Formats: sequence, structure tokens, C-alpha cells
Amino acid sequence: MLHQRLQEWIHPQKQIQRRCICCILPPQMLDNLIQYGDEKNREWALTTLRISERFRGKRRAVGNVSFAISPGQKRRTIYDAKTSTSLPGVLVRGEGDPPSADQAVNEAYDGAGATYDLFRDVYERNSVDDRGLRLDATVHYGLRYENAFWDGNQMIYGDGDGQLFNRFTLAIDVIAHELAHGVNQHEADLDYQNEPGALNESFADVFGTLVKQRSLNQTVDQADWLIGVGILTSRVQGQALRSLKAPGTAYDDRILGKDPQPSHYANRYQGTSDDGGVHINSGIANHAFYLAAMAIGGYAWEKAGRIWYFALRDILRSKSTFQDAANATILIAEQLYGSHSDEQKAVRSAWQQVGVI
Repeated sequence: MLHQRLQEWIHPQKQIQRRCICCILPPQMLDNLIQYGDEKNREWALTTLRISERFRGKRRAVGNVSFAISPGQKRRTIYDAKTSTSLPGVLVRGEGDPPSADQAVNEAYDGAGATYDLFRDVYERNSVDDRGLRLDATVHYGLRYENAFWDGNQMIYGDGDGQLFNRFTLAIDVIAHELAHGVNQHEADLDYQNEPGALNESFADVFGTLVKQRSLNQTVDQADWLIGVGILTSRVQGQALRSLKAPGTAYDDRILGKDPQPSHYANRYQGTSDDGGVHINSGIANHAFYLAAMAIGGYAWEKAGRIWYFALRDILRSKSTFQDAANATILIAEQLYGSHSDEQKAVRSAWQQVGVI
């Protein structure tokens, strides 16, 4: 197996990072909301930031507890916080239960199922941790909470403010993005800062779009390559939170600002905000995946996605850089499809086009 052939690449027993929560909204959006929004906008954004910081401290203090079940079983459990910030909330739907009258409950349930199915059916992975971790989620978290995140144990979804952001369960790729942070947590465990953090965010976007494309049965040519369509309300000048096809074009709004993502390494952000640009510079790696997938063609989850998954699982480490990701995906493409194969050429060309190699 590929996993066995690459044992020399695997790092020693990994220590899970617990110093961050991985949110779908980039912090600069909330910063802009505080600076340019009205009084209500500022209040909602500040509340979101305060809650996020509280979770960062909680994770540092208590760490991570995994609840595993028998291999190969899917188990989704959805709770309702009823606009409180107490977790997990009231149990409202378990595995196999009929649909709820609450759209957010059903979206969280279905999105978790589609994510579980991609990793199980395509990559033979047993849930987020590959050991049968049950998929817990809490909806209606906080009052107008403007984010969604993986806290190390479960998914948490806010309802948005209704003015700029809709409920965060609405987009299946947002759900998959956050659950993919859990996959990274149990594999490469990429540090959530600078280039490793940007890779962390990028892999989450990659698997987010793969879940979305698979759920819609879309080829690379049919997909929109956008993350979070529907999360922004009609009042916002924008179509999504991010674009893998054209980083920097997802939104341009007088309150939320302009999408700052670059698509080329020469234009990378080199400041300290956003943990060193984890939500910004992820656009570079995102675009590399898009270019590779388009060149390979077909269904992106089958070949391009497999290359990226095995690179995350078998080679990348907590301090890996963009150069490391390029080398890893090129190597995996060779291992899977052969030296000088079309797939390997597509991956190498993609990283060249974004200026990493």
C-alpha cells in the first residue's frame, strides 16, 4: 500500500495542536465589520470575536477528547444551543432519525454525512480521526453568531446576523471545510500560523469543495470552485467567501472589504495579522489545487483529491511549507500514477504557475 511505501516520510508520534480554533470567516472580515459597519454590525462582530477568543482559551486548558465508535459506522448527533453558548445543547437529531422541521439541523446532519462519505468511499478513511470519531454538531449557537468552527471535538454553527451573513449551515462546503480541519488535526497537524497555517486552511477548502462537487456530481468543468456560496446575503457585494479558481475575487464590499487572497507566491502576505495570513495566503495553495485538478480533468475528488489527501496523511508535517506541499504532492502523484505521468506533470505545472517552484 502507498501508506506502507511512504513510512520513511511519516513523522514520529504527533502531538495534537490545541492553541486555535479554525473558523470559516477570516478575521479581516470581522475587523472590517467593526470598522465600517453600523452599531449593530459592530456589536455582533465584537460578540463573535469574544466568543472565539474564549474558545481558544478553553482548548488550551482542556485539550481534545475523542469519542470513537465501531469502525465503518457513521454516527451523526446534532444539538441545538437555542442561541445560548452552552455546549452541546439539546439533542435534536441522531443517526437514522427522520428529518427535522429545522433546516439548520438537517443541513448540519446532511453535510456531515456527505463529508464522512467522501472520506470513507473515496479515501477509505474511518471518519475524521480514521478511528470512527462520531460527528457531533451544535446549531443555533449564540445570538447572531457570525461564524462556524471545528473546536477539536465537534462542529459549531452560528446563525449569522441576517443582514450580512446567513446561517452557516447553509453551505455544504463550509461544513466539510470545518470537518476537514479535524482530519488535518489527526494527520499532518499543520501549525495554525504562517505557511503551515495557510496550508491548513487550504486543505480544508480543498476538501470542502470536493464534498460539494461530489454531492452535486460535478466534473471540474462544471464546478464553480467557490467556498461558501449563500453565506453572504444579497446586501453584500460578493458571491462567496473564497474562490479557488480566481483568488481575490470572491467579494468586494464597502463594509466587509475586498477579498485579499493572492494567487501567486510573489504576492503573498508577509505580515502578522490573521496568524500570519492563514486565510489570505491559502489562496496560493488553493489555486494550485484548482490548476492541477483542471489539468487532470474528470471528477476532482478521484485523482487530484487523492493526491492531496495522501500528501496530507503520509508526508506533510506540522511545520511544512508551500515548497514542502509542492514536493509532497508531486511525489504522491508519481507514486500513484507513475513518473512523468500526466497527473504528475499537472501537479508540478500547477505549483510552478503559482510561483512556489
